[in-house]
Amino acid sequence: MLSPQLMNWLLLSILIAIWGTSFMVTSIAIEGGLTAVTITLLRVGLGALVVTLFAYSKGLRLPLNARSWGCFMLLGLFGSALPFMLISWGQQSVPSASTGVLMAVMPFVTMLIAHYFVKGEQLNRYKIIGFILAFTCVTILLNPFAAGSVDLLGALAILAAASSYAINTVLIRLLPTFNPLVAGAGMLICGLLLTLPLVFSDLGNIFDELIYAATADALMAVAWLGLMPAGFASIIYFIVVNRAGPSFLSNCNFLIPVVAYFAGTLILGDAVPSAGLIALAGILAGIAITRISR
Repeated sequence: MLSPQLMNWLLLSILIAIWGTSFMVTSIAIEGGLTAVTITLLRVGLGALVVTLFAYSKGLRLPLNARSWGCFMLLGLFGSALPFMLISWGQQSVPSASTGVLMAVMPFVTMLIAHYFVKGEQLNRYKIIGFILAFTCVTILLNPFAAGSVDLLGALAILAAASSYAINTVLIRLLPTFNPLVAGAGMLICGLLLTLPLVFSDLGNIFDELIYAATADALMAVAWLGLMPAGFASIIYFIVVNRAGPSFLSNCNFLIPVVAYFAGTLILGDAVPSAGLIALAGILAGIAITRISR
């Protein structure tokens, strides 16, 4: 029988593996003929189904008041619909390994926003040093004069997705507290609702993609994205938070970019600029510096 601490690390490892490889799987879906809108629709929709069914199986129920759904709508925008769309669009021109590196800036954006809006989260010298180091590394990766530098517009979309996740993290601290599973289900349901206008405006093309254009690998990839990173991993996320707390969960910030980088380079054979590994190491060092408490 596993000890509680070992079980926590096992759950965290599963979470890191699922989220860390999600960028690689998104690349497979894109290369297989699916657009950002279709990927977002199926990812949010399947994720909402998994988390909502699990919440209801635990006897939980979604609230019926407008205030709660207003909160879920904000979380759905910044925590699912917007970042999923931006990542899927950005990865049309940015390799999954580089995407993992760029997404590693999320803790720094969270830290910066929290400084202004969350009590007790003020910047200190270590956070500022870490932020400057990470910003410098991202600048190196985006340098248009460097050999093999990533596409600027695609990279900016991914950085915007990381910022969206950061805003969502701060919103969770500021909005009323819900049961985590209820909040997750409400967030994904609202993310789906926010995606529907884009779906209805391009319904014919989406139908053609799914029936005629997409490869079997792309369909399996997008099903995985919905059922696992958006669905099953969200449930594990809530379990880990309840078992070990958010500080333990923050270890993901170190490991997910590493998994994303090596999954892209070793499995997909992504062509990553030589500065990519240096940028990854610098950003992770920046994260470590920000965690110095004295």
